[in-house]
Amino acid sequence: MYKYNRIAIKIGSNVLTTQSGTLDIARMKQLVDQIAYFHNKGVEVILISSGAVASGRSEITPRKKLDSVEVRQLFSAIGQVKLINNYYELFREKGIVCGQVLTTKESFGTRRHYLNQKQCMEVMLENGVIPIVNENDTISVTELMFTDNDELSGLIATMMDVDALVILSNIDGIFDGDPSLATTKLIREVNPNQNLGQYIQPTKSSFGRGGMLTKCKIARQVAKEGIPVYIANGKTDSILVGIFSDTTKTYTKFLPCEKETSSVKKWIAHSQDFAKGSIVINQGAKNALYGNEAHSLLPVGVVRIIGEFQRHDIVTIIDEDNQSIGVGKVEFDHEKARLLAGKSNQKPLIHYNYLCLY
Repeated sequence: MYKYNRIAIKIGSNVLTTQSGTLDIARMKQLVDQIAYFHNKGVEVILISSGAVASGRSEITPRKKLDSVEVRQLFSAIGQVKLINNYYELFREKGIVCGQVLTTKESFGTRRHYLNQKQCMEVMLENGVIPIVNENDTISVTELMFTDNDELSGLIATMMDVDALVILSNIDGIFDGDPSLATTKLIREVNPNQNLGQYIQPTKSSFGRGGMLTKCKIARQVAKEGIPVYIANGKTDSILVGIFSDTTKTYTKFLPCEKETSSVKKWIAHSQDFAKGSIVINQGAKNALYGNEAHSLLPVGVVRIIGEFQRHDIVTIIDEDNQSIGVGKVEFDHEKARLLAGKSNQKPLIHYNYLCLY
């Protein structure tokens, strides 16, 4: 019935909360009903849900003044229980089992942790369980945090090789001007090379950490991996059914690129934030990497090693103009890499199968 066999759905905090900041159970039920509909049709659904902090905020008043990290930890610890319990009861009413997957940015930093998460959700899907993914806000602080759950949804979508990603917010999509004006139109489709800079405002949402700027950035990255991305209004009744049955046109769709990469390269491409060090290369090595044929990064083209890293860590590749040109999984630790730098007739420092250029 549907062209997609596996979909990821991200639900933002503004969708799940009322204007007063409390959890909107009626909206949750409406969305769960739609997800259950797809599940019963044989579609595998992965749910990335915000709302833990907003849920906790309505349950407790701190006894003393807390800083932003402490507030987030307190509210999320309480709110995650409330959030997942509501999902559990709503899905159980539909005869569906759901499971909780809490993750952190660090969990995407190594290939082993990356594969452990993927395997966990694969087993859940194989057994008819709907994974509900959220950031573990109780231990994720400052630089360890995702930008927001939009970023997390993009990582999950590519990791799990979904057929489509839906990002639900409290706005219909991307407009070509001020959404409050009658002359403004919704942008229905976004081509891979289309510039949206003039339409996007860098404002944050009321209850979440994200905004349309982040959503567009993530949507472009995911679409580049061959996955279509829909940005739509989660407060619109039956929006999910409308999108996938083509009975509504109220969304912005990021059209996918044709070229798809391997699962390893997907991990590497989205791991730039986890780079442990940097490798500076000369112009000759840069020309070879960007040539018509696939080339590995050889030690002979390395000018300098920056920082410390272990074998199989992700490192950033930098040219002599100090511009980052890509990331890769390194085959030697930093000490051996320094010894081999500039030498010819050596094994690749980064094999082309584990190299991702921007």
